Amino acid sequence: MNKIMLIGNLGRDPEMNYTQNGTAVTKFSLAVTRRSKSPSGERETDWFNIVAWNQLAETCSNYLKKGQKVYVEGRLEQRKYTDKEGVQRTVIDVIINDMEMLTPKNQQPGNAGPDYGGSDDLGELDDHPF
Repeated sequence: MNKIMLIGNLGRDPEMNYTQNGTAVTKFSLAVTRRSKSPSGERETDWFNIVAWNQLAETCSNYLKKGQKVYVEGRLEQRKYTDKEGVQRTVIDVIINDMEMLTPKNQQPGNAGPDYGGSDDLGELDDHPF
């Protein structure tokens, strides 16, 4: 079975495009933070490439913004490509089939409510490698 469930914060606004046959595809990065097992309990962040297709792609593009907390569920998919220097690389994407917005409406970016923050705020979102 190939299944993954993640809760994290969007590292950037979703980017939606269409394939040649008109299928919607949306991509965004997701930061998942956890406490390390070290005595200091420092936070460690893992970054995931998220891909949504069809109606879910349109929903993600229309309603998600950088910084929002979301739950996603899907599967892992490996993709290989050759970079500019001719080196073959492997990337793992999370192809989602379900998404739930977890940031309350009054805390979403662009609302008149309070700024997004709290214990799950990720100050390093602007420094992600994507």
